[in-house]
Amino acid sequence: MTPEDLRAAIPATDDAVYLNTGASGPSPRRVTEAATDAVEAHDRSHAASDPYEFAFDAYEETRETVAGFVGAAPSEIALTNSTADGIGRVAAAMDWEPGDVVVRTDLEHPAGVLPWQHLAETSGIEPRTVACEGGRLPLDAVKEATRDAELFVFSALSWNYGTRLPVAEAVEIAHDNGARVLVDAVQVPGQVPVDYDEWGADFVAAAGHKWLLGPWGAGFLYVNDDRPDLDPAALGYRGVAEAGDDGYELHPGAPRFEVGTVSPAPYAGLREAIDVIESVGVDAVRDRIERLTDRLKAGIDDERLLSPREFESGLVTLADDDPADTVDRLREAGIVVRSIPDPASLRVSLHAFNDAEDVDAVVDALAA
Repeated sequence: MTPEDLRAAIPATDDAVYLNTGASGPSPRRVTEAATDAVEAHDRSHAASDPYEFAFDAYEETRETVAGFVGAAPSEIALTNSTADGIGRVAAAMDWEPGDVVVRTDLEHPAGVLPWQHLAETSGIEPRTVACEGGRLPLDAVKEATRDAELFVFSALSWNYGTRLPVAEAVEIAHDNGARVLVDAVQVPGQVPVDYDEWGADFVAAAGHKWLLGPWGAGFLYVNDDRPDLDPAALGYRGVAEAGDDGYELHPGAPRFEVGTVSPAPYAGLREAIDVIESVGVDAVRDRIERLTDRLKAGIDDERLLSPREFESGLVTLADDDPADTVDRLREAGIVVRSIPDPASLRVSLHAFNDAEDVDAVVDALAA
């Protein structure tokens, strides 16, 4: 499949110049059809076989597909609802004591901020923030901040600047200080190659509804197999290897974080979405995004461009006097972008299904 084939397969591109994949990616028809077909097949399984067997098979197939795509073992993948859901499950599973330190960066999405604020109120932990100028992670500051920390939380790719953070280097520093590491990777899978094993993090949370172009409701949480000691706050039949009157035994790996009955449909859509991206090729996707972002940045002056001029991702952040008003004005012109709060600015997201005409349309609209 070529990027042009991908564009032709996405109905949303017929209705607008869609430049907001960093928030939510529009799905190709075959992805939505896979999810819809799974709903119908699951319903038919009540008579033809067994609905639980059907769903469990779908979960396991999705687990294996996700694991292969991100460079993990199937035992290291838990199926969740979203990135925030995955982060929350890790936060709730750790054994917190008053005064425990959690370090995060000031680049984090609210999903990577709110759990620690809540734990500060309920468990007395100490949240600590590393300042990152221009979307850059200062490793010296990470080394200092994590010396007495239990957990270091940061994004692999910043949602507000589109910068790539040095994940493996930051993980190594935190580990040397005895801290565990949780990475928010939601902006990575589907736009640049990824290998969780090379990162070396303890936990990685992500989802399929952005750059993978999958449906909402299909998240995935990586839990390194070397971390079998976490006790999930919520426990259900999918989280145990066996259970009986005398007790239960947790799954040895990440599946212990799964709870109970959920629809197999989003996960069927996620499998199909991964297949679509792989049919284009992640390297080809990245190269296409790089060419498009270069074209966009060429039409933006240095004073307005807040993201790096050199390519790092498909997220391009622009200074704007009234971001919300500009978003509304562009939408009236059939162009979909978004505003972000910190820094207060405009963000354009470019995926492989976009083309040069999309880029020129937003450059011209911004100039007007």
